[in-house]
Amino acid sequence: MSKDKKQEKDSNFMIKVSSFIVDKRNLFFLIYMILIIFCAFSSNWVEVENSLAAYLPDTTETSQGIDLMEEQFVTYGTAKFMVSNITYEDAQELADEIEDMDSVAMLTFDNTTDHYNNFSALYDVTFAYSETDDKCLTALEDLKDYLSDYDIYVSTTLGDQSSETIASEMRVIIVLVAIIVVAVLLLTSQTWAEVPVLLLTFVSAAIVSMGTNFIFGTISFVSNSVTVVLQLALSIDYAIILCNRYKEEHATLPIRDAAIVSLSKAIPEISSSSLTTIGGLIAMMFMQYGIGRDMALCLIKAILLSLMSVFLLMPGLIVVFGNLMDKTVHKNLIPKIPFVGKFAYKARFIVPPVFVVALVVFFILQKNCPYVYGYSTLTTPILNQYQIADNMIEESFGETNFVALIVPAGNYEKEGKMLAELDAMDEVDYSVGLSNTEAMDGYMLTDKLTARQFSELLELDYEVAELLYTAYAVNDENYAKLVSGISTYSVPLIDMFMFLYDEVQEGYVTLDDDLMNDLESAHQQMSIAQDQLQGEDYSRMLVYLNLPEEGEETFAFLDEMHEIARKYYEEGTILVAGESTSQYDLCKTFSRDNTVVNVVSILAVLAVLLFTFNSAGMPVLLIIVIQGSIWINFSFPAIMKSNLFFMSYLIVSSIQMGANIDYAIVISGRFMELKDKMSKKDAIIETMNFAFPTIVTSGSMLAIAGILIGQMTSEAAIVGIGQCLGRGTLISIFIVMFILPEILLLGEKIIDKTSFTVSMPVMTQRSTGLVRINGRVRGQINGIVIGEVHGIVRGEVNAIMEMGNMVPIEESDEYLEAIEASELPDDVKGRTDGISDETGKEADKDEE
Repeated sequence: MSKDKKQEKDSNFMIKVSSFIVDKRNLFFLIYMILIIFCAFSSNWVEVENSLAAYLPDTTETSQGIDLMEEQFVTYGTAKFMVSNITYEDAQELADEIEDMDSVAMLTFDNTTDHYNNFSALYDVTFAYSETDDKCLTALEDLKDYLSDYDIYVSTTLGDQSSETIASEMRVIIVLVAIIVVAVLLLTSQTWAEVPVLLLTFVSAAIVSMGTNFIFGTISFVSNSVTVVLQLALSIDYAIILCNRYKEEHATLPIRDAAIVSLSKAIPEISSSSLTTIGGLIAMMFMQYGIGRDMALCLIKAILLSLMSVFLLMPGLIVVFGNLMDKTVHKNLIPKIPFVGKFAYKARFIVPPVFVVALVVFFILQKNCPYVYGYSTLTTPILNQYQIADNMIEESFGETNFVALIVPAGNYEKEGKMLAELDAMDEVDYSVGLSNTEAMDGYMLTDKLTARQFSELLELDYEVAELLYTAYAVNDENYAKLVSGISTYSVPLIDMFMFLYDEVQEGYVTLDDDLMNDLESAHQQMSIAQDQLQGEDYSRMLVYLNLPEEGEETFAFLDEMHEIARKYYEEGTILVAGESTSQYDLCKTFSRDNTVVNVVSILAVLAVLLFTFNSAGMPVLLIIVIQGSIWINFSFPAIMKSNLFFMSYLIVSSIQMGANIDYAIVISGRFMELKDKMSKKDAIIETMNFAFPTIVTSGSMLAIAGILIGQMTSEAAIVGIGQCLGRGTLISIFIVMFILPEILLLGEKIIDKTSFTVSMPVMTQRSTGLVRINGRVRGQINGIVIGEVHGIVRGEVNAIMEMGNMVPIEESDEYLEAIEASELPDDVKGRTDGISDETGKEADKDEE
């Protein structure tokens, strides 16, 4: 099939599809109304994951440790309550009152500076319920109410407090972004009534996007928070492209026909434009860190749904608002910027070399960007009430950093020796395990006691204790001790306590009331300790460190902890879990993810550009420009010595490569189209005048959305994404407006020399009689022509002009240059589109 026939077939198909969409607009209105109503309810079905550690690869130590702890141990709900402006005596009295509450299992408070300092008391509260139990949240709220008369600050991980805070902050941001978007659209519009068309299209896409997130089951709090805002910023271009196409076609066609023709032309154009953005997002799916895949899927889905709204909903809205759009046409408010093109032409030999030198400098700077993997060293523009409470507690009592050391269970002696060795390290403040936790009278929970020692500890008759030990030996099937004598038989204190409690409950042992109260109290404390520190197969120990949550020293000590543990347990059976370990794992995955994201995003965008421009040189130039803007963007944290959350770089670099390159494509495509039709100077001036409204509309929205996200949320991960995205978009706009034109002027010969075309065989077709012609014609026509003709005929024309005009021209130099510039024979030069009752008429205006 020849290239012309293929284009003709594709054009006919797109016209038919577009006609169906426009003519069946009421059907699509109904479908979207149903979808919107459904999504208004289904948006509440989405589960949100608030932990970044949950997205670590399954092979990481943190992920394995979390899974094992969920399987082996019970973690009780805990909270820190700081009461300010209180004397120690009142604080101690209050501690006794809290400890007597049924919902409180344990309370830690003493007169050391760890719990009382500067007239502030710190209570470490352990509730009597698992942290996943709703009763735990109720107990937390009850205790807050009980202390409501005091000046209190509460720090806890219970509940979804952070997600609720982020949701309320994002609602404010969305409202502000919406106001700014309306203002930008009004400023850049050519008719006031096009603004509601654009807004209805986007709002519909946003609601459907939020309401379909449930198909993923669970999404991250990052995706849940920023997807809607980024969807607007990334996909508003698509609606603007269709709207501009419609206005262009409507200059010569009625509303319905203009909507059909503009949609048929916009579908391939918009689809091609979206490929670069989707290509950048696909790179995030190759990250080991699962939050990249989570965000990529949510954003790609959002962009695809935006495309659907533009293709299926917006054409009908254009027809409905068409008459109003005609009545509300106003003067273009965006000025021409010829000075930019003139400057580019004069500076074309200076700016590119300077830019190359600057890129080398910024490349070196961005390699020293201070990435961090946790929140402990990050600051946010605003603080929520929970962050304020955490800061107040840390100011008064210092930071707490601990990790959980998990080893095979069954040997208390090994655990005790290992904890003793760890406690001797300068990096360790203290440790907590069954083997070093005091039970009573100096005995540790795992100390082995004989029957006599146990009877003296509880003031229990020795004969009763001896019978109890005998029953324990029988239950433990340790018959050798029965033969050798019970008097020398020793049992860990915690095991004997638990056995005694069970025997009392079964009615085999009877104790007096005082002893029974002591036993019940001890049993509750020991049960909680055992649930949290001893599982069926593994034991857990908490090691409190004198180190920050992250840093080279902290990461090195985690490796040293493994070396110490390997003295007592086999490699592969030891796990360390905690914030420090999580950040160490993130540090390890970052180097790999960084390389993969950069390479995949560049290759994906490169492939799209290669076939968009049919040139090997153009994609390289454009990618250098955008990659340079990324390097400049991430040089700022290095220059300002401001820590940057690693995830911000991975996500923003992908979005910046995929989305900001559209600005460069607009300028490059227009310049390559005009450079052969006029002088290079005029071409670049006209190009910048044409591209400025598009870039300022889309770019300002993305930049403002990023800036607002970065300045109006208290979540550090989201703050980093917003700040980097806003700054990066502004940098990209500046580079494509003031540096890319000079590069195009200087490198256009390279682009031309590296261009390629796909040659298609051309077949001459002959026919006589009544013939319908659709497409570009090159050859001789002898007969009566009915249809639209745009072009130059050298010869005799005898026809009725139903519309348009026919103007004789002299064979001037301009005319001869036009003939010589084409391969068409002198007899016929132009394009003929035959009349079709089904598809209407279409003319190629670029050839006019």
